[in-house]
Parts: sequence; structure tokens; C-alpha cells
Amino acid sequence: MAQTTAIWITIVLALITANLPFFVERPFLATPWRQPGEPARPAWLAPIEFLFFVLALAALSYAAWQVIGHGFFIASDPLSLLAHIGKVFGILSAVAAVLAYPGWRSRGHAVRKTFLVRILEVMMFYALVGVLGLAFEASLGNVFAQTWEFYAITMSLFLVLAYPGFVFRYLMRRSKKAERSSPSKHPRDADAAGWTKG
Repeated sequence: MAQTTAIWITIVLALITANLPFFVERPFLATPWRQPGEPARPAWLAPIEFLFFVLALAALSYAAWQVIGHGFFIASDPLSLLAHIGKVFGILSAVAAVLAYPGWRSRGHAVRKTFLVRILEVMMFYALVGVLGLAFEASLGNVFAQTWEFYAITMSLFLVLAYPGFVFRYLMRRSKKAERSSPSKHPRDADAAGWTKG
């Protein structure tokens, strides 16, 4: 895989996964506590599910590092290219299956994710996309040593990529609710009616 292709795959995945927690109400993270709307379960079961969920993601991250990062790849050979792309899609499919578990666990229930859960999901996706980017870097050559500044900057960039989802979830929804609850047709009156009574 060419360096440019690996970079664009990482950027597109970062853009999609940074916004996914805000656009989708279905949970992607098995939390050690009960979220609003989840089915009733024993209190001791949630931390155990969380532990197994984190261990599964860590194992898949290590597998991605080993399979993609240390895999032998010849760019001129079409079979080698197809095998490399197959490995990438295989790892992404396995990660998607693990991330689908929390939603499957609470199927048929209207789970309402809190802002904290959404931010934790964004950080989880940041770690997963970071591991994939690191594996791509290892497959293309030497991995450069990174310090804390690298992670602070890339986390900030990932949060900037998540801004459209944040606007959709928290800023656009509020203005629509304020307009619907107001009997007045004029936007200025709707703002005055919705915000001065608070």
C-alpha cells in the first residue's frame, strides 16, 4: 500500500469515527455502569462485560499491529496487494463486530447516551484509529518515536474532526426544540420566549 493511500484511509476513518458517537444513538462502548434506557442486569455483570470488551479491543489492536504492521508486503505484486487489503478489512470487520456488541446487548431498548459516554467513545475511536495508523506506518518502514506532544496534538485534531457531530447533536437539536415549543412564528420572539423564562 502506498503511503498516500494509507494516509487517506487513516484520515477518512478518523473523520467517520470521530463523528459516529454523536450521529448514532446506539452505544459503541460497554460501560462499567448502567446507561439510561439499558435493560436491567445484575450490578456485577457490567464491570465484567466492560473488562472483556476492553480486552477484546486490546487483543484486536495487537493483532492489527502484528498482521498489518509486521506483514510482508510487496507493492508491485497484485496478489500481495490484495492480501494486504484483505488483512486490513479483516481487522476492521473484527473491530466492528466487537463494537456492535454493546448495541446488540441492549437491542429493543432506547438507550440514551450521555455526553460523557460520547466523549469516551470518541477517545476509544481515537485509540483504534491511532493503532491502525501506527500499523500502516510500521508496514511502510520504521516507526518514529512519539512523545506526549504528538498524542496531545493528534487528540486535539481528532476532537476538531468530531465538531460537526457535536454541533448536530447538541447545538442544532436545541434550536429546533426551542422553535417548536414557542407559539410565536418570529425567530426573535421564539428566542425571547425560550430563553428568558429559564
